[in-house]
Amino acid sequence: MSIDLQQDFYGLFGLHRRFRIDEAALEFAYHDLQGRVHPDRYAHLPDSEKRLSMQWATQVNEGFRTLRKPLSRATYLLELMGIDAGLHTNTAMSPAFLMEQMEWREAVEEARAAGESEELAQLHTRLRQHSREVFDELARQCDDEHDYAAAAETVRRLMFMEKLQHEIDDALEALES
Repeated sequence: MSIDLQQDFYGLFGLHRRFRIDEAALEFAYHDLQGRVHPDRYAHLPDSEKRLSMQWATQVNEGFRTLRKPLSRATYLLELMGIDAGLHTNTAMSPAFLMEQMEWREAVEEARAAGESEELAQLHTRLRQHSREVFDELARQCDDEHDYAAAAETVRRLMFMEKLQHEIDDALEALES
């Protein structure tokens, strides 16, 4: 058994380079590959074979982690297309988006300060729905329009939204304890 460690994660799992993927096919391919490259299957072989199986297993695990999460999959796809999403360097966002984020954060802080777990839960639900809509937009940008520059900006927006989702989760957890 050998895996080409030079191929990208999409090739590793037999998937097309797209944002929208068949998640069941990814899961099936992951379990199939994991069964074939698991280090326990190579425990009786020489050290060089054991090391190689560890490399294969690591590649399979990393690929699965990357492709199963939509945001990391989008970032990875952009990298493959030669686009730097600028997640850590480009924080320029539209004024409308920044205003929206300020409003979300104020609503979260007000609900947290007032101890309104029901309001936080509603904010959580609304943000999750809004995130789904933005992920749909990202899928169109990547798969239909091939507008990777716009997709990079959408990925940055989703990173902000994911962080806000974590803040809501933390606020709910704090109120529950």
